[in-house]
Amino acid sequence: MGQLFAIGEVLIDFIPLQKGRPLKKVSAFERAAGGAPANVAASVAKLGGNASMLTKVGKDAFGDYLIDQLAEAGVRTDLIRRTTEANTGLAFVSLREDGERDFSFYRNPSADLLLSEKEIDADLFGAKDILHFGSVDLVDSPMKQAHLKAIHAVKEQGGLVSFDPNVRLPLWKSPEECRRTVQAFIPAAHILKISEDELEFITGIAPVDQAIASLFQGDVKGVIYTRGKEGAVLYISADEKYEGRGFHVKVEDTTGAGDAFVGGFLYKLLEQGAAQDNVTELLRLKHHEILQFANASGALTAAGKGAIPALPARADVLQFIEMQSYKRG
Repeated sequence: MGQLFAIGEVLIDFIPLQKGRPLKKVSAFERAAGGAPANVAASVAKLGGNASMLTKVGKDAFGDYLIDQLAEAGVRTDLIRRTTEANTGLAFVSLREDGERDFSFYRNPSADLLLSEKEIDADLFGAKDILHFGSVDLVDSPMKQAHLKAIHAVKEQGGLVSFDPNVRLPLWKSPEECRRTVQAFIPAAHILKISEDELEFITGIAPVDQAIASLFQGDVKGVIYTRGKEGAVLYISADEKYEGRGFHVKVEDTTGAGDAFVGGFLYKLLEQGAAQDNVTELLRLKHHEILQFANASGALTAAGKGAIPALPARADVLQFIEMQSYKRG
């Protein structure tokens, strides 16, 4: 089984103890490990896969905490760099009554943005490995160049590249800069995950099928269009798509649910030995199993609190699928 390498931000999420309040009125928070790539790595590890994190944290207590939390989840942390040049990133989150979130980020810069391309070992990657990244750390910084080197290196070995834009506009100078950057990195990915909230913003196209079709450029072999509790649609071309039904649960906190979906999806690809030369056929043959597993992973995480603590193990996902299949008759 290959390994997942997640590159990008790992930070502290401060989760409010009260729901339904704007951030300015939240009086108490609970600390939790966060950052979308880190959540994906933790998801794969907790499901039983091999996962490593490529990032940088400060030589501070928050950096210590993040490394401990990732290690506890089973993520390989020996590739995480430390620095005194910047502090570990922080994000304050407010939760609406429906579990959806608003963010306020503290990083100018944060330590993760200082990971440089010379700190990426091109010999890390193999043909059965997957590199996963998001857009949060693609702002102009040493980390952006580190992404480019890692993407090139894994492709040279025949491995797969996965991209979840995970748009966070407050981190960008302008929406247009964010859009341009995401559009520039899309052709570099083999697997692209995009949510219904992001599709029109990124593509500039309103009709869903037309917008999805425009994403098949460069190396893109599969586009996963996620729709929250309604599930996801997997496209392996503009004309070939497969729908995976979502699971309805009582939502406690959506933090990390999308990352758990991605983690479940990529775990199944690793389990099946996916690589550049076989991923299209694997997606075609195994789409139901992969989407069902990914949707269940996301649903279970939304039903829990926080990101990494709520991520399920493989046995939990399989048991949940079995129970839901029984209920559906």
